[in-house]
Amino acid sequence: MKYFVSVGDREFEVLVDGDRVSVNGEEYDAHLTVIPETPLRHLLMGTRSFTLPFVNRGAGHWEMAFQGETWQAMVVDERTRHIQSLTGTGEAKKGGGVLKAPMPGLVVRVDVEPGDSLEAGRGIVVLEAMKMQNELRSAAPVVVKAVLVRAGQPVEKGQVLVEFEDKA
Repeated sequence: MKYFVSVGDREFEVLVDGDRVSVNGEEYDAHLTVIPETPLRHLLMGTRSFTLPFVNRGAGHWEMAFQGETWQAMVVDERTRHIQSLTGTGEAKKGGGVLKAPMPGLVVRVDVEPGDSLEAGRGIVVLEAMKMQNELRSAAPVVVKAVLVRAGQPVEKGQVLVEFEDKA
């Protein structure tokens, strides 16, 4: 499985294949274990061993500590990154933005109304395509400016579903 990890202004491409991990093309033997009932993970990478606290902040946002420093990371898989590129919901942009349909489908549910203030990760619209329901979520804190679709409405790929403005 391929992941894209952003930490500060750096981005890493991580490919996980069992106990083999490739980070930006460099391969490692690695094993990550969750320590039950704690925020700790044990990472064995080659011959090096680390115990690290990881806190899932939702919607791919993680907080971790290493060597006395706290780091914020955004982790998305290849599919999510592709959908974000189609919908324009990747990075927060000044002046709001729009949510576009990543594929043709049927609107199953609209979970927002104009004026709603959203946090990153909040569900906005559920689309059904090829008998699968896909929940489209907010990638950044925004305010809903306009909802342009309703439940039961068919939509085309790239059609604008919701308009946003920046959260004050």
